[in-house]
Amino acid sequence: MSLSATTAPPPPAAPPDDLSTPRRSRGHSLTRLDLTFSPYLYIAPFFVVFGVFGFYPMARTAWMSLHDWNLVGDHTFIGFDNYTALVTDEYFWNATVNTFGIFLLSTVPQLLLALFLANLLNRTFLRARTVFRMAIFMPNVVSVAAVAIVFGMLFQRDFGVFNWLLGMVGVDPVDWDAHRWSSWTAVASMVNWRWTGYNTLILLAGMQAIPRDLYEAASIDGANQWRQFWRITLPMLTPTFVFVVILSTIGGLQLFTEPLVFANGNITGGDQREFQTLAMYMYELGIENLNTAGYGAAVAWAMFIMIALVSLLNFVLVRRTVK
Repeated sequence: MSLSATTAPPPPAAPPDDLSTPRRSRGHSLTRLDLTFSPYLYIAPFFVVFGVFGFYPMARTAWMSLHDWNLVGDHTFIGFDNYTALVTDEYFWNATVNTFGIFLLSTVPQLLLALFLANLLNRTFLRARTVFRMAIFMPNVVSVAAVAIVFGMLFQRDFGVFNWLLGMVGVDPVDWDAHRWSSWTAVASMVNWRWTGYNTLILLAGMQAIPRDLYEAASIDGANQWRQFWRITLPMLTPTFVFVVILSTIGGLQLFTEPLVFANGNITGGDQREFQTLAMYMYELGIENLNTAGYGAAVAWAMFIMIALVSLLNFVLVRRTVK
């Protein structure tokens, strides 16, 4: 018997599936469209909300600042006259000095204390760390109006706790809201008490992201705690610390509620405007005085420029100092 007689013939080849090619092509096209456009759809809600509640108010305020704007009447285009008037506005520069004075008294001690507390809470030998982390965040949960009311009572001239403590060491009572330095101190203490814990937890989260192997290697090499903090913690914490500094700068230069409640609702910030901030001055011009809404819008944009410049300066200084 020959080999050719016993070998079965090969099965016939299957006809090409011409119908599957268009389906496969359509599926590939839909996949490419999904990968191309779906990321934009996912982030679209943010930009829609930002456009409505962020970009449009900014553009509208910029347009108002170029007009002599009356909220209940007509408005006339005057170009940059509102910005020119700011240069010679005594109240504007007084509010600027007050804002930066309170900002320095609150932000610098706040960040230093937050850095110290975060490093302390990051230690492994500290017991009940979760309890301390929750407790240090509690001031931020309290309403800012409640904080200002309590601190306003603490800083009262006749029955305040701080004047009572000063009296125990022979110091005369201080009229805290009647002088610039004392009112700055009082308002800055409110800001420090409320926001130190918040910044502490952000810095703590950044510290916990640093690999522990670096500290173990440094300990083996004989580096003490201070050298580890200076050579490992601070350089690795730079992005987080820059974020905290910029966030504190924005909040500090927009200070409004604490000085307003400390002044018992007086938008001028004391009889002689001792602690009126830029945000309070903007509110006075743009909301309380309906005839100067355009000038108030110019103050708002001047604040925006100041915040952008100071934030940029802090960003450069912090990166150069920590590295």
